[in-house]
Amino acid sequence: MPEFVRIRAPMDEAAVLSLRAGQKVLISGVLYSGRDATHKRMIELIQKGEPLPFDLKGQIIYYLGPTPARPGQVIGSAGPTTSSRMDPYMLPLYEKGLKGTIGKGNRSQEVIDLIKKYKAVHFSNIGGAAALIAKSIKKCDMIAFKDLGTEAIYRLEVEDFYCIVAYDSEGNDLYKEAMARYGR
Repeated sequence: MPEFVRIRAPMDEAAVLSLRAGQKVLISGVLYSGRDATHKRMIELIQKGEPLPFDLKGQIIYYLGPTPARPGQVIGSAGPTTSSRMDPYMLPLYEKGLKGTIGKGNRSQEVIDLIKKYKAVHFSNIGGAAALIAKSIKKCDMIAFKDLGTEAIYRLEVEDFYCIVAYDSEGNDLYKEAMARYGR
């Protein structure tokens, strides 16, 4: 097995289905940022039948609220936020074609079941490595919800963005596997 699996974002179904919990992944392409307020606003748009700021089909949302960029930088600190905070909002997003999410920590069983049902994947990233993560972000543009500040939606062009597959499209759970392996 290769040390890293390289994928392009947005992802096609073949890429999603090929990933397994525990694999190390390098993502290149486009990610979109979003946190609690962003998810809430997108759900409101879906409920009103209004268009979303970007097409969710095949996309990956990174649970990120970046800090402002210093002069000469593309983005400030770009570490992940807690994934479970977005759990209440996931069903309509998967229904619209979302294929991946990136954050830190566990997901609820309901979301793991949705990941399996909609053939999606959830990646984990390392909290506390925000400055290092920012180096793989080559371009950052705010595209929607400017009034939300750091919780606005940003379009991120990334190169070799490091993640680990935490939950794969078959419902495998890296967190449970690791706890069982290490006796917890």
